[in-house]
This record gives sequence, structure tokens and C-alpha cells, in this order.
Amino acid sequence: MSPGLEVLDAGTLTTVQDQGRPGFAHLGVPRAGALDAPAAALANRLVGNVPDAAVLETTATGCALRATGPMLVAVTGAPCRVFVGPVLGGMAPAPFASPVRLATGQTLELGAPVGGMRSYLAVRGGIAFDPVLGSRSTDTLSGLGPPPLAVGELVPVGASAPVTDREFAALRDEARRERTEPGRANSHGDAPPEQGSLVLSIRLGPREDWFTADAREALTSMPYTVSADSNRVGLRLTGTPLDRAVEGEIPSEGMVLGAVQVPPSGEPVVFLADHPTTGGYPVVGVVDASGIAAAAQARPGDTVRFAVIAD
Repeated sequence: MSPGLEVLDAGTLTTVQDQGRPGFAHLGVPRAGALDAPAAALANRLVGNVPDAAVLETTATGCALRATGPMLVAVTGAPCRVFVGPVLGGMAPAPFASPVRLATGQTLELGAPVGGMRSYLAVRGGIAFDPVLGSRSTDTLSGLGPPPLAVGELVPVGASAPVTDREFAALRDEARRERTEPGRANSHGDAPPEQGSLVLSIRLGPREDWFTADAREALTSMPYTVSADSNRVGLRLTGTPLDRAVEGEIPSEGMVLGAVQVPPSGEPVVFLADHPTTGGYPVVGVVDASGIAAAAQARPGDTVRFAVIAD
């Protein structure tokens, strides 16, 4: 019997995520998947999983889980404190972004991130809920995939071969290289240059002509603030409204990850992994794929600026 993880504290929102459901947008099915895909991939690599194995994505407050069997885990993404116990009657700190062994009955606690929003927990063997349309991802908009974790739930973990001491040492070495070798750590293409400030590369279109020249100028020259209403559907921004040159609505249409939709308020929304169709509102541009992970780690109150990509 494969081991599992008993949920002791589900946090604000902890979901199952893999690489999502690309290819179903024509049916109105969002992509879903890990918002910070590089962090999820790193977590899988540090436990020896294949890249598309399902992981847990926490949001803002961490979570607590109890292992029902021996297992190997790793936590990446938004930096947070990690504890394992009971060890000598209490909880002991464990390394972040490094493989950690859990014995049967031990508890793993992920604290609130000290920077960023979302941390990722990979378990050797992967999270093993049944896939829906080829993915185990929780889609918070459509309800596809397993629901967000709840206290008392047992999260299934896939079968895996025991980890030898030699393999464990090799995985620890890989973790050390990720932390110390230039160009490997924090692989976000548009990572914030400083805490609380983020620059996202954007290509204008397909409806940039629906906005005035002043609005297009404001989009790429004025700062915007991340709203507390942001979630897996979209990064909602407050700031200078973008005035329309063309009024009215367009037929709802499928949209790509990173599309920047402008609702009637004039304040832009960056579509993230659980985004819907456009809903009749024009899309002024699309954030480059390299910036999606950084956008997903933006916190309420952070500043966002857009920089046009010169083709």
C-alpha cells in the first residue's frame, strides 16, 4: 500500500497542481497547473520525480501534513520555514529547497512565506489523485480536478522505490547546486528586481487599438498595485484606468495565459492559470511567458510595471 499525507492544517488554500490541461481552451477549459511552474519542477527534481508529477501548491499561509508511511519530500517556491517532528519531542527545522526524509507518523509543517505567495511540496512518487482530462490539477474556476485540501483528508501518494543513501546524497548535491551555481536559482525570467517591485514584459494586442494613445502610454509608464482580490484566476491591479477608444463589447473568446484583460473599471487584470474566456472585454496585451511565475508570486501591495517587448 502506498503511503499518503493526512491533512492537519490546509492553510488558506492548498491545491494539487501539475503542468495543467493545455489544449482544451477551445472547449472553455482553463489550463490550470502550477502558477510558479519552475518552482514546481524544481521540487519534483529534488525528490527524483518526473517533471509533470503532481505537487501541492500552498497559498500565503502554508499547511501541515502527517506522513502515513516513509517518504521523501522537498519544498520550493516562496521561501518559508519548514519543520519536521516529532523529533526529540518537538518540531525541528528542516532545509528549504532540499530533499527531506519523513518517517511514518512524522508531521511536516510549512510556514507562511517570508516573500512571495506560493510554495510547492513535492513527494517522491507524486500526488496520486485520478487525473481529469489528463491532469491532476485543481482548477478553482471550473471545479475540475481534486478540490482544495481539507483538514482530515488523506492525500494519496504514488508508489516509489525506496531512496538509497547514495541517491539521497545525490539529490542533496543537486539542491546545493541550485542554491549556489549562477543562473540556476530563482529561474523566473521576470523575477522582481527588488522586494515588492515587479516588471512584466508585455506584447501589445490583440485589442490595443480599442484603447486611446494616452491609455497605452499609461499602461507602460505608470505603476500599478497588486490587489488583495488577486487569486489563481488573475492578478488584479489597481492604478491609472485605461480609457477606451472603442466602446462596446466583443464576443467572448478563448484567451492565452498572461492575457491582460481590461474590464469596465479600466484597471488591468493579468490572466493566470485558472483564467476564463475574455467575457466580452478587450485584451490590451499579453505578458510574456517568462513573467508568469513572477506574477504568480506577487503579493497584495506589490508594485507592477509593464515593459513593452520590442519585436
